[in-house]
Amino acid sequence: MAGAGAAGTGAGGTGAGAAAGAGDRILSDERVSSRWAYPARVATIRERPAVDAAAVARTELLTEVGRPNVYLALVERRAADGRRWVRIRVPDRPNGRTGWLPRDALGPLHRVATQLVVDRRTLRATLRRAGRTVLTVRIGIGAAATPTPAGRYWIREKLRFAAQPVYGTHALGTSAYAPTLTEWPAGGVVGLHGTDQPELIPGRPSHGCVRIRNAEMARLWRLTPIGTPVLIR
Repeated sequence: MAGAGAAGTGAGGTGAGAAAGAGDRILSDERVSSRWAYPARVATIRERPAVDAAAVARTELLTEVGRPNVYLALVERRAADGRRWVRIRVPDRPNGRTGWLPRDALGPLHRVATQLVVDRRTLRATLRRAGRTVLTVRIGIGAAATPTPAGRYWIREKLRFAAQPVYGTHALGTSAYAPTLTEWPAGGVVGLHGTDQPELIPGRPSHGCVRIRNAEMARLWRLTPIGTPVLIR
């Protein structure tokens, strides 16, 4: 695992606490207390908390479907020159990258106490709040040729559909990207959504997204706030 100043962990890496350096303020443990923010402006995400560090990516103000983008904030650090930096997870390919942004490149921090765990072995998704199970639902995940990727992600957007039989009426967009295109509207982004084929759940029928029976998806949608960390294992 990379140190606190490196570009990031692998897709299945541990939470922020294990990578924090001495004097860092941990913003998210990605289990019971996590913080997220909207980007305040377009800015360069860097490998280290320094203005001359190599670029990792740039912030995007909007998601692929035009909603305000969301960044999960892991650690805050004050550099020797007094500048404040925040280590974030990067919502882009390849999955699992992290990087550093100036604190003023992010808006106010919002806190959540939830975590969503997607278990590809048991074909269940479990929503926890403050470490306690709130809801468990059966799921359909990616087929062998179009897998749902393991790793640490977060909920970036909540969508409702008036009449969309393929996705049901509710969907949650994550920061994960499938190795192949998914049935998510913009392609590639892993979403949790309803289905018009409930008989295939539990199972492995999708192109990478997580399918949930419509009534259960509607309940999960109501209970899951923006910024909720997602662990796919």
